[in-house]
Amino acid sequence: MIIERIVSDGLAHNSYLIGAGGEAAVIDPRRDTGVYLDLAEQHGLAITHIFETHRNEDYCVGSLELAEKTGAQVLHGAQMDFTYGVPVRDGDEFSVGPLRLRVLETPGHTDESISLVLTDTRVSRDPFLVFTGDALFAGDVGRTDFFPDRLGEMAGKLHDSLWKKILPLGDGVIVCPAHGAGSVCGGGIADRPLTTIGYEKRTNPALDMDRDTFIRFKVAERHYYPPYFAVMERYNRAGPPPIPARTPRPFSPDEVAGAAAKGALVVDIRGPSAFAAGHIPGSLSIWQRGISSFLGYYADYTHPIIFVDEFDCGVTDAVVQARRIGYDLISGYCAGGMTAWARSGRLIGRCGTCTVHEVDATRYILDVRDIDVRKKTGHIPGSAHIYAGQIEGHIDEVPRDRDVYVICDSGFKASLAVSILLRHGYTRLTTVLGGMTAWMNAGLPLEKEVAPLMGAA
Repeated sequence: MIIERIVSDGLAHNSYLIGAGGEAAVIDPRRDTGVYLDLAEQHGLAITHIFETHRNEDYCVGSLELAEKTGAQVLHGAQMDFTYGVPVRDGDEFSVGPLRLRVLETPGHTDESISLVLTDTRVSRDPFLVFTGDALFAGDVGRTDFFPDRLGEMAGKLHDSLWKKILPLGDGVIVCPAHGAGSVCGGGIADRPLTTIGYEKRTNPALDMDRDTFIRFKVAERHYYPPYFAVMERYNRAGPPPIPARTPRPFSPDEVAGAAAKGALVVDIRGPSAFAAGHIPGSLSIWQRGISSFLGYYADYTHPIIFVDEFDCGVTDAVVQARRIGYDLISGYCAGGMTAWARSGRLIGRCGTCTVHEVDATRYILDVRDIDVRKKTGHIPGSAHIYAGQIEGHIDEVPRDRDVYVICDSGFKASLAVSILLRHGYTRLTTVLGGMTAWMNAGLPLEKEVAPLMGAA
């Protein structure tokens, strides 16, 4: 038996290839499908089935493109009218060589969510592992807030899916979830590549509740909802467009300036220190590995994107990440990076930086971390809070007539927030390098009382 887990960094998305006897199935493929074709060829397998555990919200699926390249059948839950593929229902079974995949309808995260129970018939009739999609994670369960008018209903459905379908499979059954730590599809996913049903029953706090308590807990949850989710939901119901064949081209500084003047979004993928020292005025600061997490908060799908790096080293990865969440209007990149822009003699934007020891507690301190992280770890006394992905919607809450220190976990989200504020005309801005990680390591004061905070979704 071959089991390969493919991790898409930034999205914290897990997809899987399983195979035996010359055949293979892919579960929840991402949009750039080459990895599955390479793995199948490496193991001498023909991909015959493609399963989607649900209509994903946070990335473009690659099912249609993979099916076109392999002739495999696309299968997904019957409780949604997809415009492609074949609907499956509870109890349906599929053979992949000697392996069997049995469908469990496990709604709650979405109505059409399914889980897939894997059995190796050469060994036993007992389940070996289960692909749980967004129903059960390591240390957490799926969010149930995508239908605001049905919060209690969806929470109840997820509870029933977990207790009546997944947990009875047996303590030794391996759980293969669709997401890992850092995903926006759960609030407290543990940093473990996989887990077992028994381990989750003993350690997962969401599984230590009766049904009524579970429903109240899920209804009270608050998760962030990036604007691009709506586009992903539409794409993944109808099938996303194929990835464009064109390759983003190098732009001269003059071309970058001209494109920006016509509405192109310039995205600087360097780190906080480099951005603060000098950047293209009006550019958005999103570090290379943060593209798939934060581009969807601030980029639309109608304006071109131009990336800026130092010596163009990270541009290729940034393009891949952007395309995984459906951004295909990527015109190009600034050839030669920020160095080329500086040599062109054009204006350069800058902002302040400081260490945690230089933060003036009498100034306005803006914490842009995830609200749950802030509550769990504590915050700087007197600091305000707006999540980095929601700065634009709360821009008037940030004073223009005061010095503003912006802090996050380590500096990267703070740089993003600063770039948004700069685009709105703010000037008295300082990025706190090292963020709250440095603050806590330095033993500086923390406040853990929960005060009224701004910016929770």
